[in-house]
Amino acid sequence: MDPNVVDLAGRRASSPATSAPGRRLLRQVYGEVLRDERRDQDRSLDDVARSVGMSKQYLSEVERGRKEPSSEMLQSVCDALGLPMEQLLARGIRRMTAHRALRSVPGAGVELCAA
Repeated sequence: MDPNVVDLAGRRASSPATSAPGRRLLRQVYGEVLRDERRDQDRSLDDVARSVGMSKQYLSEVERGRKEPSSEMLQSVCDALGLPMEQLLARGIRRMTAHRALRSVPGAGVELCAA
């Protein structure tokens, strides 16, 4: 990453979990949506994992985009959260297509990346 570019989201372009700078894998996006929904409901990893019948560690890895769950597993997690699968897909699409705006800060000599 260019030393004069600041990523306000805190993501590093050279992260091994991403395929190219600024790009995220589908499993990462779905994991973020599931984590955000679980947190919005103020539910613990343990609570949701138990209702699905999976380990807390596996659900954590799914939420962090480290594991690629089957469609059946995604459906089970969505059911446990009361989140229609269509909503998971729609939220994922919105996150993947959001444009990152780059703008220069006059006189600062750096570019700020904002989601």
